[in-house]
Amino acid sequence: MISCNQVNLSDARSLYLRGEYYAAGEAYRNLYRNTPREQRAMKGVVAFEMAENYRMLNQSARAVTAYGNAIRYEYPDTMLYLHYAQMLHREGQYDEAVEAYHEFLKLMPGHSLGVSGLNGAVSAVAMKRTPARYVVKRMDIFNSPRGEFSPLLANIDETLYFTSSRDDALGGRSPVTGIKYNDLFFSVKNVRGEWQKPKRIETEINGDFDEGTPTITSDGEYMYYTFSLADEEAPTTPEIYYSRRVNGSWTVGQPLKIAENDSLSLFAHPAVSPSGQFLYFVSDMPGGYGGKDIWRAAITESREVLYVENLGPEINSRGNEMFPYVRNDTLLYFSSDGHPGMGGLDLFVANWSGEKGKWEVNNLKPPLNSSADDFGITFEQGAEKGFFSSNRDDARGYDHIYSFEYTDVNTVIEGFVVDCNDEFIPDAVIAVVGSDGSQHQFTTNRQGEYRLKAKRGVEYLFMASAEGFLNQKKSLRTASVEKDTLYYVDFEMVPYNKPVILENILYDFDRAALRPEAIEELSGLIALLNEHTEILVELSAHTDRKGGDDYNRQLSQRRAQSVVDYLAEHNIDRNRLSAVGYGKTQPKRVNKNIASRYDFLNEGDLLSDDFIRRLTPEQQAIADQINRRTEFRVIGLELFSP
Repeated sequence: MISCNQVNLSDARSLYLRGEYYAAGEAYRNLYRNTPREQRAMKGVVAFEMAENYRMLNQSARAVTAYGNAIRYEYPDTMLYLHYAQMLHREGQYDEAVEAYHEFLKLMPGHSLGVSGLNGAVSAVAMKRTPARYVVKRMDIFNSPRGEFSPLLANIDETLYFTSSRDDALGGRSPVTGIKYNDLFFSVKNVRGEWQKPKRIETEINGDFDEGTPTITSDGEYMYYTFSLADEEAPTTPEIYYSRRVNGSWTVGQPLKIAENDSLSLFAHPAVSPSGQFLYFVSDMPGGYGGKDIWRAAITESREVLYVENLGPEINSRGNEMFPYVRNDTLLYFSSDGHPGMGGLDLFVANWSGEKGKWEVNNLKPPLNSSADDFGITFEQGAEKGFFSSNRDDARGYDHIYSFEYTDVNTVIEGFVVDCNDEFIPDAVIAVVGSDGSQHQFTTNRQGEYRLKAKRGVEYLFMASAEGFLNQKKSLRTASVEKDTLYYVDFEMVPYNKPVILENILYDFDRAALRPEAIEELSGLIALLNEHTEILVELSAHTDRKGGDDYNRQLSQRRAQSVVDYLAEHNIDRNRLSAVGYGKTQPKRVNKNIASRYDFLNEGDLLSDDFIRRLTPEQQAIADQINRRTEFRVIGLELFSP
């Protein structure tokens, strides 16, 4: 039995080493089932090699099971724990992945991929709680029961190119994946702007083998793409080819000579810059940082490569960086399994900082990223929308095309303008100036309302004005958080030459001294007087109907004077203030606000002695309390001598 197993293991290994992972997977599965449990060492070897094979096939669920079996049978390989953690990570099993990363880092402290993976698994939980504001939809019009990936918008966003192994692809079957070779397909919009059923490019650019990951120059004349040849006699690696569009058709592809003397390195996933001067691509050639790196080549109009350079350690890691997309001279998108992420390949954006002289890289977060592979992004011109590819939600691991669109954060400021009796003020003017240089002006509607669509992280200054009222200023800084937020900025306008009741200005019986409850109310008046240093104000006090006229007038005068004295003690110029005691000579007329609080009063009622006598004792007490009030009134502007 051991001899038989050794022969079968040799066969499986041979398939694996030739890159025929699909066939190797079948061989390893049969071998594992037929190996008795008592042969623990052999069981562990087969489980580990089977797991490595599934990892190469991107079948993470099967790889997790196989790695778990290898650990159970004590297979002696340190990197086993890293790969096990990575596959758990890809499956979105973040807690289990964290534990596995910790086990690996105990064996290899400080290992960059272990540290990055651990950070990614920990941060993935937080990123799921705070996703980016993208709406992602699966694009069934482009997708098939097989796989499609690396979409590319071209022809002013009227054409979408992509790679697919669907039934319409004419190549043979890949020994690596067990599925058909990829061909290049495209879809166009109809006159209504609707995407149509995709078609295979029916020219010699599609051959018998693998073509994919297209990129097209801005003028639409040249296409670069990845070409993979299969040769049973000798190992081959992907190359970058280019095709020219002649009379509306793509010509047969020609190899782009990037490194003349390098036949061992792969060259794939081209992305041409908008200027056409640089071609970004992926390679594992010497001089990188580990795994597959993103490089760029300076190219001439005759498709000659002048020089090649690595994009550096901010972008490239010890893992794999792939599928670059150049949006403009300073904005590069790519996918990586080496930077901290959600699992598998995550989409990243890199901004070139000329001031710092380096790239600043950020994860695009869910829902663009998932625990699966997310890659191959393309944008509509001048918009935060486009397409990308992902193998999320596909048990077989097939890639499909998804659309995405950024939804703006709704930051809204709204409010109303009322007078001191809570009556709405229509046609009030609200002028708004933002720290970002924006200027707006609104006129309130019949309900005294206005509404401003604002921006995040901006300080706004508001000025409210209305005829017969003092201008009023307010300010507000909106938060920078990426979530919908509604703010309220309301205005209670102070009128000219109309009395305004000061609430909670209370006195003890037959006393004029202010009680503590009055302090908070008067602080608002002090703020108003400090804001409008030009106004003159009359402070008046009123009593109820009880007692003699002279007594009430003198008491109310003392009470009004106590308010003036308090204001003067708080640095308000006495020359701006006057105190008047009206006693019981000015009973209150009921306004809408008062009438809404007391069902026995109607708007317009005058709370005179005759009116109050007709009320019940309880109602009389309320009416008397309403008459006992302290008011202020703006009576003019202070005259300054020249």
